[in-house]
Amino acid sequence: MPDFWASCGYRLLVVGADGRLTLTDDFLRAHLLRPELAPISASSSAELALHDALLASPRRAVAASEIEAIDDADARDNYRIWLNLRARLLSAGSLEAAYAGFFRGDVDVPPLFVHQLTQIIVRHILGEDADPLEARAGEMLFRPQKIAVREDGTVMAADEATVDTYATSGGFGSLGELLSRNKTPVRSVELDVLDHDSSAQYWERDERFDFAVNLNLGLPGLNALTRVLEKWIAHFLAVQVTIRAQREIDDAKWVWHVGLDAEATALLNDLYNRVDVDLERLRRLLCLFQLDFADPSAMRTAIAGRPVYLAMAMDADNRLKLKPQNLLLNLPLSRTQ
Repeated sequence: MPDFWASCGYRLLVVGADGRLTLTDDFLRAHLLRPELAPISASSSAELALHDALLASPRRAVAASEIEAIDDADARDNYRIWLNLRARLLSAGSLEAAYAGFFRGDVDVPPLFVHQLTQIIVRHILGEDADPLEARAGEMLFRPQKIAVREDGTVMAADEATVDTYATSGGFGSLGELLSRNKTPVRSVELDVLDHDSSAQYWERDERFDFAVNLNLGLPGLNALTRVLEKWIAHFLAVQVTIRAQREIDDAKWVWHVGLDAEATALLNDLYNRVDVDLERLRRLLCLFQLDFADPSAMRTAIAGRPVYLAMAMDADNRLKLKPQNLLLNLPLSRTQ
């Protein structure tokens, strides 16, 4: 198996004795070379000096005066954002601890960095013998998906950025964009669907994010997603759970639920509280899941042994934006967890 998602920065980190990821200077340097922080030809001497100093010593203290000396306002803001992120990473014992801390109180880390760290942690969790379907399902935790529901009920997910690229350019770069603007027909592009038969192809194009996946109940794509979510919970919370896709919630003693995205959270809350939900919103519901703890004592005593229901739903624009942090914040864990 090739080293997938090689550009995410995973190999720049160190795995600690506890199995968690430890920050390194090289990882911080890689951030400094991102487009948001890398100098350009118009960069001021103060910006160049700060950038060189941080490359030499990525953990060095930065005085407010060094930021204020930068001419470009956007560059000043980008440095402030990065320094806040660096402080969060340096103060935590691991990347995972920093990540979980982002969501306690007001979230002050931009989505770009949250998604990058999510990808790195998913890469770590999937390990060196990753299943390609699980890798594709793992993309859903850090890359928004565009959902297509066909007339026969088939539910397909494709990477939103990839879909938008093809919608704009027809897959032909600037030429395709020119043709699109002039309403000139271009060859339609169908994204390949990843399944058991084609799964080995994933390693050849793992960073193209151009495989669609079927999310229908009982099929490999959705099963792979449940396995990734189980591993995510086990890695962060050290509890074993089983997640199974369900067609409905038929439980008179429904006591706990977690939405995997904002749409699903609102929908589950309304259903739980017996609020009338119109058909249009119900149609956005893509899947329900039942989560069971292997050890009921890991749950709050009052509901130990009861199932936890999960759901994911697309928004009005057919987008699915999973929030895996919800599983870290909202499961009914015992106080000892």
